Amino acid sequence: MSQPSAPKRRRATGRVTLQDVAVAAGVSPITASRALRGERGVAADLVERVQVAVRELGYVPDPAARALASAKSNQVVLLVPLLSNALFVDLLDAAQRTLLQAGYQSMIGVTHYQPEEEEALLRTYLMNRPAGLLVTGFDRTDTARSLLQGSGVPCVHLMENRAGDGLYSVGFSQEDAGRAMTQALMDKGYRRIAFAAAQLDPRTLQRATGYRAALGALHDPKLEFMDAAPSSFALGAQMFDRVLAQAPEVDAIFFNNDDLAQGALLQALRRGIAVPTQVAVAGFNDLIGGEQMLPPLSTVRTPRGEIGLKAAEMLIALMRGEPVEQPCVDLGFELLMRGSC
Repeated sequence: MSQPSAPKRRRATGRVTLQDVAVAAGVSPITASRALRGERGVAADLVERVQVAVRELGYVPDPAARALASAKSNQVVLLVPLLSNALFVDLLDAAQRTLLQAGYQSMIGVTHYQPEEEEALLRTYLMNRPAGLLVTGFDRTDTARSLLQGSGVPCVHLMENRAGDGLYSVGFSQEDAGRAMTQALMDKGYRRIAFAAAQLDPRTLQRATGYRAALGALHDPKLEFMDAAPSSFALGAQMFDRVLAQAPEVDAIFFNNDDLAQGALLQALRRGIAVPTQVAVAGFNDLIGGEQMLPPLSTVRTPRGEIGLKAAEMLIALMRGEPVEQPCVDLGFELLMRGSC
């Protein structure tokens, strides 16, 4: 079966309509509606054609279809991976405050780093026709991308940057940040630098790419320690032990998150291992508590609060139909070289 053709026209909002689905499937709007409702009188081949069109176009049934086409929502959806991570709490706080001052209410969804969960959340929230969307990163299912494109809802991506037609993003280069911290460790004379990471989400893997790029010929794949479990102090302590047991020649460990790095510093204290004399430790994100560790943790400060603020401001402009002069905003990062390196 050939793929459905793109609809020739849509409502002024850009939202994919039932009419678009009907045209793409080659059926009448009434037949398309009956097929989506699961009525038995619709032939199986017609149901299949309608379902293919729905998937390809990213159509979301609209429970408010009888409302005035000009009706507007003041609700903004914010999708983040976790609420237990201070990184996203800071971002949400700044975004929510900015949106509230502009008259918008926030609806928060947690994806748990699972693209399938994000897709399900998008389906649910888009049925309520929100005014705008703030989503984390660019790693999502093809269906979720179709839902975003077909919804006609203004959307801004957080924490990463990507230039492209119709894309809006506020963040920084995770790869550049990983490269910069690794280079800073090399500049201090460290050569056997391990990379220890958890969660293994796309941003973590981008930092790992930067780590490898900085090391170049010095890179040793055996010094990469990856664990898909959620980041935590306890896991950081375990990974610290694992690195030193499997690679005792390591002179520095770059952890992809401060949770892990702080756990490693605590474990070093318990074991009587001198940091940074015996092994240096570096983290990422500059979470609360790092500066109070013994020794204070070297890390990468990320502008999470500013990302939330700028992304919300960009989205407000889009929702109001105002021009956005800079659709891809890179807020950079800062290296904080403290006593642990």
